[in-house]
Amino acid sequence: MADPSSYRPRPGQIPDSPGVYKFRDEHRRVIYVGKAKNLRQRLANYFQDLAGLHPRTRTMVTTAASVEWTVVSTEVEALQLEYSWIKEFDPRFNVKYRDDKSYPYLAVTLNEEFPRVQVMRGAKKKGVRYFGPYGHAWAIRETVDLMLRVFPVRTCSAGVFKNAERTGRPCLLGYIGKCSAPCVGRVTPEEHRDLADEFCDFMAGRTGTYIRRLEKDMMQAAEEMEYERAARLRDDAGALKRAMEKSAVVLADATDADLIAVAEDELEAAVQIFHVRGGRVRGQRGWVTDKVEAVDTAGLVEHALQQLYGEESGDSVPKEVLVPALPEDPDAVSQWLAGRRGSQVSLRIPQRGDKKDLMGTVQRNAQQALGLHKTKRASDLTTRSRALEEIAEALGLDTAPLRVECFDISHLQGDDVVASMVVFEDGLARKSEYRRFQIKGFEGQDDVRSMHEVIGRRFKRYLQEKERTGEWEETPAPTGPVPAPAEAVAPGGPVPGGPVPGEPAAPDLTAPAAQDPAPGREEPREEPQEPREDDGRPKRFAYPPQLVVVDGGQPQVAAAKRALDELGIDDIAVCGLAKRLEEVWLPDDDDPVVLPRSSEGLYLLQRIRDEAHRFAITYQRAKRAKRIRSSPLDDVPGLGETRKQALIKHFGSVKKLRQATIEEICEVPGIGRRTAESVAVAFAAAAPAAPAVNTATGEIIEEDDGGRRT
Repeated sequence: MADPSSYRPRPGQIPDSPGVYKFRDEHRRVIYVGKAKNLRQRLANYFQDLAGLHPRTRTMVTTAASVEWTVVSTEVEALQLEYSWIKEFDPRFNVKYRDDKSYPYLAVTLNEEFPRVQVMRGAKKKGVRYFGPYGHAWAIRETVDLMLRVFPVRTCSAGVFKNAERTGRPCLLGYIGKCSAPCVGRVTPEEHRDLADEFCDFMAGRTGTYIRRLEKDMMQAAEEMEYERAARLRDDAGALKRAMEKSAVVLADATDADLIAVAEDELEAAVQIFHVRGGRVRGQRGWVTDKVEAVDTAGLVEHALQQLYGEESGDSVPKEVLVPALPEDPDAVSQWLAGRRGSQVSLRIPQRGDKKDLMGTVQRNAQQALGLHKTKRASDLTTRSRALEEIAEALGLDTAPLRVECFDISHLQGDDVVASMVVFEDGLARKSEYRRFQIKGFEGQDDVRSMHEVIGRRFKRYLQEKERTGEWEETPAPTGPVPAPAEAVAPGGPVPGGPVPGEPAAPDLTAPAAQDPAPGREEPREEPQEPREDDGRPKRFAYPPQLVVVDGGQPQVAAAKRALDELGIDDIAVCGLAKRLEEVWLPDDDDPVVLPRSSEGLYLLQRIRDEAHRFAITYQRAKRAKRIRSSPLDDVPGLGETRKQALIKHFGSVKKLRQATIEEICEVPGIGRRTAESVAVAFAAAAPAAPAVNTATGEIIEEDDGGRRT
């Protein structure tokens, strides 16, 4: 590890003009390339106190052994040179977008005597007109098949074309009218090139001219009573319209634009691009990158623009580029794009209207792409195994933690404080064993105390299960105060943990998040089928994890460890994952464990932590909503949702139910006299002294069909 001061340039040696700089390591390999309006000011930022640098920047400057720079005359030249050097040297600390597939393009080989329409992938070739990219090659072939009725351009390979020339017989497409058959001289090279140019014009968005021309010719043929020709022209116009319908109009003003959106987290970013031509989405593509340098959204956008348009020219660069954040120097980037296009290019953030709505769609695609990328990494068995091994090595565990439990606290300014417990086995979520807790030991906002309570409650139940199943002959004496026993909130009552020897394992339910246990009143019918003891009660929290992860830093980790110590449990590892810099904290350690940014173990810990956070906040929001929208019927013991609906349906409204007598309530099927009395008592206790009034409007607040005020 090098000391940056050992290669820091002397004062006054660095010019204050625009330029591009390179950091090299001890082997003279370029590890980072950057640009600056003022080289002196920018490079000075790298040679400050290491403690003040971003962790990624600190890693880069300590890996480097030298720095050099090149002066340019303008910021636009700096942008171009930076792109060229990144492409040439492939520096390890620069953001580089990658994708796991090559997007197909619809290509027209205008550089040939008889241009050919085909699907192309890979690097673009000079003299070839490209349209797209498309998500799937079959989408290109469907579009081409429709358009060949009107623009019968050659689609065959060079071998087929030469064979047809030699034999004097065209291929099947030539016989059915979907190729003009230039191979046998049906059209001249000039006529065939005109067809190819018209095909390109239509694909570029100039569609109205050709459809209007076909419709005009169709009407003329009908007037001349050439009905077969009129029908053929009608079918041709229909084919073009169907080809246009495959890409719906999204911008009414026939805009040519590219929309770029970014979704990111601490370690990765996903970029999605929609190519809009003539107001229609003509193509879509996306990339994912590791955030190996300290870069914000604006920097990610600038890198995406460089990669997207660095090799493009002419109409491939649109008139308008819409982005979520402007680069650091938007004027220089706009000038660079204008130079690539040959005319003015607008670079801006959409503020309103259809373009802003479409940008929202692109943003959602970026979020899904990032989530899919993380899911793919997590679903691979080899990757999961490596992740667990890396976690074990980083935390000093004897074996890989095959069962990991993660805890998170959620509240809204101290109200409705809840906690979540999610379980991952062999790197995969076990949603059937997720648990939710209500914090009951105190009121108010104290995440550390809440974490201590939740960990204590969960593992006290674990000790109770070991006693009940006879695994321990006697309960070990706790070393400190033990939290009062309390049940974890779960559908259908307390739900157990995992399997124990001698009994079948619980089903591995991997339902989507929308099927997580819904908060609220217990519903026995939703209880998962799990192993039961002789008394019929499900086993609870009987299976211990090898690793407990808490969402937080040193305080939360210390609280979790203290709760385990108080229960005499010393064979379960504990760690915390802090959100700020994704640092892993261990008990009694003053410094965190920093896993490499490319570590599969860190990705897995992140995914577990994020899932615990999602599960906790979902429960907290639902609990808060239920508290706000409560009904007197909710307090009637033994009255479930089905009988609530039966009461409302029988009387027509809560207002009439409130006025009903006990005898009238007993007439409802399934409602006995004791339940009817409970309903009457609940309404009497909840009856307001006077009608509720909205002080802002003066309106009387009525109750909805569920007994809630609206």
